[in-house]
Amino acid sequence: MKNLSNQPCLIARSLAIVGDAWSMLIMRDAHTGLTRFDEFRKSLGIAPTMLTARLSALTDDGLLEKHRYSERPPRDEYLLTQAGRDFLPVLFAIGAWGRKHRSGGEVTRFFDAETGTEIDAVTIDRVTGAPVGTRPIRIGAPE
Repeated sequence: MKNLSNQPCLIARSLAIVGDAWSMLIMRDAHTGLTRFDEFRKSLGIAPTMLTARLSALTDDGLLEKHRYSERPPRDEYLLTQAGRDFLPVLFAIGAWGRKHRSGGEVTRFFDAETGTEIDAVTIDRVTGAPVGTRPIRIGAPE
């Protein structure tokens, strides 16, 4: 496969960083307040080697920052950067698609911590105000 990080398409460049399920789920859990290796491992049931690789990649790509919280034994935590915090709407856009097309059976729900209301995300084009996906798109330069 071509190196996606060098593509002109910003979707391809972004997928080069977070285009696998484990990275997406780590980002989801980081947004719920998990910061430590063992917390991520327990939540996800992921193999330690896989988790180490994903945390390292997310740190190298600037979505998480590694901070030492204990010297003896050496222990690190992973905190969201601004780029990581800006990723939350992407997760909710994926969740909104899943709600529409993959919602059979029991599903996890997400709530606003301050109001207690369930989050029902909608992606809107800032310029037109139209929900994304309701109008045709094209790829290329403006006409």
